[in-house]
Amino acid sequence: MLDGHPRIPTPTNEPIQGYAPGSPERASLEARIRTMSAETADCPMVIGGREVRSGETFVQTSPHRHSNELATVHGARRSDVEEAIDSALSVADDWASMPWRDRSAIFLKSAELIAGPYRDAINASTILGQSKSVQQAEIDAACELVDFLRFNVHYAEQIYREQPMYSPGATWNQLDWRPLEGFVLAITPFNFTAIGGNLPTAPAMMGNVVLWKPSEKQALSAHYTMEAFREAGVPDGVINMLHGDGARVSDVAMAHESFAGLHFTGSSTVLKSLWKKAGDNLDRYRTYPRIVGESGGKDFVAVHPSAEAEPVVIALARAAFEYQGQKCSAASRAYIPESLWPEIRDGIREVVGQITMGDVGEDLSTFMGAVIDEGAFKKHRDAIEQAKADGLEIVCGGGTDDSVGWFVEPTVLRTDDPHYDTMERELFGPILTVYVYEDSKWEETLDLVDSTSAYALTGSVFAHERKTLMEASHRLRNAAGNFYLNDKPTGSVVGQQPFGGARASGTNDKAGSFLNLLRWVSPRSIKENFVPVLDWTYPHMG
Repeated sequence: MLDGHPRIPTPTNEPIQGYAPGSPERASLEARIRTMSAETADCPMVIGGREVRSGETFVQTSPHRHSNELATVHGARRSDVEEAIDSALSVADDWASMPWRDRSAIFLKSAELIAGPYRDAINASTILGQSKSVQQAEIDAACELVDFLRFNVHYAEQIYREQPMYSPGATWNQLDWRPLEGFVLAITPFNFTAIGGNLPTAPAMMGNVVLWKPSEKQALSAHYTMEAFREAGVPDGVINMLHGDGARVSDVAMAHESFAGLHFTGSSTVLKSLWKKAGDNLDRYRTYPRIVGESGGKDFVAVHPSAEAEPVVIALARAAFEYQGQKCSAASRAYIPESLWPEIRDGIREVVGQITMGDVGEDLSTFMGAVIDEGAFKKHRDAIEQAKADGLEIVCGGGTDDSVGWFVEPTVLRTDDPHYDTMERELFGPILTVYVYEDSKWEETLDLVDSTSAYALTGSVFAHERKTLMEASHRLRNAAGNFYLNDKPTGSVVGQQPFGGARASGTNDKAGSFLNLLRWVSPRSIKENFVPVLDWTYPHMG
């Protein structure tokens, strides 16, 4: 019992629906996609529970069909950010004072709404707005977001249960798990609807009030996510959603004296700029702010000569090309021994030749959609063209087409230079670069893996012998916050593999675990004396 109430039931992961042809879930989702494709949604901000339309609008389009205007989105003005801060702070005391179990009930209800009546809307908006396949949308927008909400309630209970072990004599010692003093700014990326929902709700669950700035490229699915939160009963002002320019929102929010924390996922460049912004404003703040950030990766697959080729092929194809390589965990560099390269090369050519790419909303059997926007398309196209000019082998793919959508073929490059540009630079697209090493140089290759990239998010090693796996795990201990043995380096699951990396990949505060929630509380120690002390002397005084 906690506060006189039974424990929260231990959560389980939301089952992934298959959407097989002829299934009822596929028919229902296809109907919602057709409806959503035919309309342009109006997406206001939500400030203090009010829908705010600034008139400063931008349009979100489908990456795979950029003529399809999905939403007209109202961006934040400076005055809107100021109003959101005032609205959040005006309800902060009431929200912090609400019993934890009642706050938790709101987010558990949010999870049930997303798993049920909102599932189609959130999945469809993710498919259309972020060009995810139905499989990728289901595991992200529905299942992972539901898992974040359910498991975080469970982790919150664990934290609140943590109390001092001993209270001697007539005293009582307690820990008061306070929310931060002020507000939290959550800035979320385009690539995961679940991250968009988790970054504002994790601090809110612990009693904080939040400003949420979703990516402009994820505005539509963020809109439906916010609708689910509101229907579940998140009080007005607790989570305020501000669309538009991230720099404008952060400039105002991070200059405010009550800025207490940043929950961020995005690029290392932006995280560093926000950290500097916080440093420049330190003298303004009431308290030192918490900076929690996840900022990308240059994720590796290292293959030992003892590995089997076929599992490596499947792992590379899925990890590099699912969701067009637009996962911060996506495999983008691989180290393959000479003895296995011919078989792996032929195998991945065969898989890539079978991968379907196109309009993921029109045909739910499609494996790959388009990259997110024109800027991403040009970056990937230019990297491939430069690789060709530099004489790299184009193992497969290499084509691009922007006539209808921002399409980049799944591409495998082979380089003889382990420090070639695409082995080191994060591209965030469907481009995998392979370095083939001499079988006898496994240890030297592990050193290359560890030292090549500034990032340290995910990585995987394939080998047969346990001794080899142990050696790689030890040598690469700091090279990845999420490390996989004989598996692809993507697909972490809430409650199973807490996610986050270090080095240039962020603060490694592990989304989907109690470690992340601990960053959103400020513990206070309380000692209560039941019987007054009336003698100031000590025994040694005689």
